[in-house]
Amino acid sequence: MIFETIVVGQLGVNCFILGCEETREGIVVDPGADAERVLAVVQKLGLKIRYVINTHGHFDHMGGNRSIIEKTGAKLLIHESDVYFLSRAADSAASYGLKAENSSKPDDLLQDGMVVNFGKHQLKVLHTPGHTPGGCCLYLESEDKIITGDTLFAESVGRTDFPGSSQADLIDGIRTKLLVLPDETQAFPGHGPSTTIGHEKRHNPYL
Repeated sequence: MIFETIVVGQLGVNCFILGCEETREGIVVDPGADAERVLAVVQKLGLKIRYVINTHGHFDHMGGNRSIIEKTGAKLLIHESDVYFLSRAADSAASYGLKAENSSKPDDLLQDGMVVNFGKHQLKVLHTPGHTPGGCCLYLESEDKIITGDTLFAESVGRTDFPGSSQADLIDGIRTKLLVLPDETQAFPGHGPSTTIGHEKRHNPYL
């Protein structure tokens, strides 16, 4: 399977490009900015993007949605609880002195346990609220990989000091849905380096 990471935007978001080597169907996860850079990689890989997925609704993770969707015809997926963020990206970014484009509306809604197919691969949606009400992780079981958005970081966890955040929900979701995965599962956060579930069990001071 194709699995590429591009760091985008001034807040250093990990944007992921996933693809099926046989069918060339692909997914873009969290295109927070730098849409042209993301599209250049998509073109180089020869992928037809089927979905754009936002792990959550913060502007730094979805500021490039509109441009990528317009250029690729992809469908947008996000959890229902974070849909309201999509039309507020520009204002949210401006409050930090940054710029972002408001997103188009979603074509479908992520739900806990939902399976998203692309080519001969699939990912499972794990709803892990806490950082935002609609935060989700994306589990690629066949690859022993999980994209954790801003839920779980290498030896850290997502912030819960935003309106609608909940530290209790965040920790509960990590414990019940992420730490139950195999220790060797590679975790790819929304910011910073990758880690493994086993490493976080042993070394994450927040858990």
